[in-house]
Amino acid sequence: MTLQEYDYVRERPSKLAASCLLLALTMKNLGGWTPTLEYYSGYSAQDLHPLVKRLNFLLTYQPRDKLNAVRSKYSHRVFFEVAKVTPMDMLKLEEALTS
Repeated sequence: MTLQEYDYVRERPSKLAASCLLLALTMKNLGGWTPTLEYYSGYSAQDLHPLVKRLNFLLTYQPRDKLNAVRSKYSHRVFFEVAKVTPMDMLKLEEALTS
């Protein structure tokens, strides 16, 4: 989704990927940012928090008329129906990131 948003062009791909991973871990309650992830990514959880919030905002307020083919593709069981996952409430996300 970020490929079509100019606001994300200035972000490093590695930071964007790390932020997406942290958001996914948080959304699925699979734990937080571990020291191993910090070591291999080069980013601390605090470095990623602002971008994680922006990504969740993008998921929450995305226009439904764009990217229909992508949404349809990732709504299938083969891709674990990730397009159907509801974004986190911003306050709950903030809480999860700070804990």
